[in-house]
Amino acid sequence: MYLSVIYILWIRQLKRYIRSRARIVSSIAQPLLFLVALGFGFGPIYAKAGGGDYMQFLAPGIITMSILFTAMFAGIEVVWDKQFGFLKETLVAPVPRIAIMFGRTLGGATVAVLQGFVVFLVTLFLGFRPSSIGMILPALFFMFLIALLFTAFGTAIASRIDDMQAFPLVMNFLTMPMFFLSGALFPINQLPATLAFVVHLNPLSYGVDAVRGSLVGLSHFGLTLDLGVLLLCAVVTISIGAYLFKKIEV
Repeated sequence: MYLSVIYILWIRQLKRYIRSRARIVSSIAQPLLFLVALGFGFGPIYAKAGGGDYMQFLAPGIITMSILFTAMFAGIEVVWDKQFGFLKETLVAPVPRIAIMFGRTLGGATVAVLQGFVVFLVTLFLGFRPSSIGMILPALFFMFLIALLFTAFGTAIASRIDDMQAFPLVMNFLTMPMFFLSGALFPINQLPATLAFVVHLNPLSYGVDAVRGSLVGLSHFGLTLDLGVLLLCAVVTISIGAYLFKKIEV
């Protein structure tokens, strides 16, 4: 029964995403803007500085960005369902709330990975080339871990927010610093000590590093450390999210 609840909520999230063509198109717009404006704008400067092809460096970061934003904003459906009563109908079901929370998280994470894969396809048209076709599957695994981590994070925050208008503000307040301080747009091996310390504390930094290391072979931390940090953060975040989700009053 628990698995059926998780499956139903997972499929529900996927159907919402597939049916919303406007959502798919609009969610590509921002990554495409970053890829075109930064990739082609700063590409010559990056090459002259001895960094090589900037699109090869930038594309994994933008793929991770699209996963981050999609995963974090998946929590808005919790706020939406609280506002319109669907969540109450779900929570009164004779199943543990952790199953409901995990089903939502799994669905949101799957949608985020699909979104990231769509952006990956877009990068191919803009000149990005993975160093190895065989490493695309490990990259997808890391993308799923990132999506799972930040979907659970967004759901945890959404479980404590009742205001529909406040949720996007809180998400932007959290996602933008995490993105810009993750090494998605610039190398982190020669940063000032204070900034490097913040980047090392940011879990998204390890996600960006893992996707970049898988797709183009450039890894600052090492894939083993990336995997360990992402797994640990995902477990901790899901546990905290499940606890907060159990506290929702209906």
